[in-house]
Amino acid sequence: MVNLHRKDLFVLLAVLGILLVSGGWIDPDTPKSKHITRPRSVPDRFRPKAKENATEVNETSTKETSINETAVPSDSTSSQSPSSSPTQQPTIDTEYELVMSDEFNTAGRTFEDGADPKWTAMNKNDYTNAALHFYSEKNVKVNDEGNLVLTSTNEDTSILGYNDASGEKEKVTKHFKSAMMQTWNKFCFTGGIIEAEVKLPGKNDVGGLWPAFWLLGNMARHTYVQGSTHVWPWSSNTCTETSKVAQKFNACNKYNHYGLHNFHGRGAPEIDIFEVQAGPTPRYHGAFMESNVGQPFMSSSFQVAPGRQKNRPSGGRWPGPGQWYDGLTGGDETNINILFYGDYNHFVGDPPAEDPGTSARDYWSDAISYNKQLHETHFEKTHKYRLEWELPDNSTGFEGYLRWYLDDEFIFEVDGKGLADSGEGAEISTEPSYIILNTAISETWGFPYKCPDNCPCEKYDCKSNFYQKTCGFSPGFCEMMVNDPVEYKVNWVRVYQNKKDPKQLVGCSTPERPTSQFIKGHPELFKEEKDVQPLKAIKRGGGTCKLGATGVSSEACGGGEKGICTTDGCLCNKGFTGPTCVAPDGFNDIDYEPEESLGFIAPRFDHSRVLWIGLGTLIMSVVVSMFMRNKLDGYQPIQ
Repeated sequence: MVNLHRKDLFVLLAVLGILLVSGGWIDPDTPKSKHITRPRSVPDRFRPKAKENATEVNETSTKETSINETAVPSDSTSSQSPSSSPTQQPTIDTEYELVMSDEFNTAGRTFEDGADPKWTAMNKNDYTNAALHFYSEKNVKVNDEGNLVLTSTNEDTSILGYNDASGEKEKVTKHFKSAMMQTWNKFCFTGGIIEAEVKLPGKNDVGGLWPAFWLLGNMARHTYVQGSTHVWPWSSNTCTETSKVAQKFNACNKYNHYGLHNFHGRGAPEIDIFEVQAGPTPRYHGAFMESNVGQPFMSSSFQVAPGRQKNRPSGGRWPGPGQWYDGLTGGDETNINILFYGDYNHFVGDPPAEDPGTSARDYWSDAISYNKQLHETHFEKTHKYRLEWELPDNSTGFEGYLRWYLDDEFIFEVDGKGLADSGEGAEISTEPSYIILNTAISETWGFPYKCPDNCPCEKYDCKSNFYQKTCGFSPGFCEMMVNDPVEYKVNWVRVYQNKKDPKQLVGCSTPERPTSQFIKGHPELFKEEKDVQPLKAIKRGGGTCKLGATGVSSEACGGGEKGICTTDGCLCNKGFTGPTCVAPDGFNDIDYEPEESLGFIAPRFDHSRVLWIGLGTLIMSVVVSMFMRNKLDGYQPIQ
């Protein structure tokens, strides 16, 4: 029998600990004290009283006193209130372990395609949401203070390319550049907790910027519109007459190729941790006349299909009885977003129906959202934004939930039971989802609600000398874009999961929700015409550096800690990658889909058995090495 020294036992336990708790996406710069988090609770004061008391509660609520309450008119409160018995949930003592983090501590780190294992900075035109900007990879950097910085600038970009919204080639000039970061098809997670520390761009009282922090199902890649058609924002595993024709990957399908499961609905639901709109209009004025939240605000949303097909609320008005979802709870300085309830989705090329301009494949998607009042401090200092995402569990009847927090204070909850009770077939997302950080500029967000007199609001160019091209901007917008650095700063991003919940997984293609074979088989849906593949291979080392440079910087290849500078360029140490070696390496701890050909059936194997075999082999190796070291104690090596 092998006798292990105490220090040998510690080594063995350390090896096991690394295996069990470390992750391939964790930034080594993340403090150990931040490797664990626990769910927050919803304070009881935000939970409604029993329904028989609802009328009494409503009669005592007024606009003047509702700034610290969730404001809902008395004639529609019953349609907005969650059930008096909250759905089951993890306890506040449940530990969630860090599975991904990025501290952005190394100045000069870049994110162009092929440079980073986690992130890709987009370098393409944006055809969505009446965008006025071009996303440039050069508008993303890590600064000397250790912040990821997404910059919006007043610069022109002329593009001759394929408009994947209209399906035609066109030449356009965008008068603004901005930035978008995605982890699409690199890092995805299903369920858990995500949070980031952020300083918002621009000024709190100047409208026009659209900063966002959000998640999207990996089956769609944002800004690539053709791949999103009939995919966004579906989250339904129910076969219905609507889903059969409107949902591309629906639960009615008897046969599904490219590794997708039959009778299993798939899509790309959207979870907006925040979309922020700045501006000068306070509550109870202008477009916010019926709202107790004005500009600036953040909108936290679950955008999902299928949406409510009939008896929908009208934009700008509170829902009537039975028009919206139960199971919605708001915190202080919040109310339901009455300005936008969702989209009617109609796509060019779909077969026409009897009604002109419609198709049997059309569908509604819903934006289930609350607005939260923001203040000047959110644009001047960093604040923590957090989402808790609990998955449905069919075996227990638990419907899951989404909860949002700002600086650990409760904002909003969507209870999955309200989705189920609506009868439309939607559910809390179970799709592997990726992270997006971006600032958009769009005439549909934060621009004047009504065009000024004699202003066509058709062209937008801050550099123009013509009134017709500058009159449509919000007051102060062009001055801000020209004179001030417009920077969206991110101090860090962290993702946690409950390791005791087998449904919470890391990976963009999981056994339950495979995507990799479909993406490989349809690359044209996820790339531009000029691209060879949707994503380039990550380049490890070889980047330009400066011999003799010091410090943990890109020009010093990480300064010896992460890599070294040679005459042939950067040479990366283990655990770091990218052209200049300053990006922490990234990989999934469990590879659900090793390299394989494009078959029609995804291979399945017992991952737990593979994991335990590997773990056992490693333990045996450690034990044998310790035994041999003990056996050789006292022997002198031959010189």
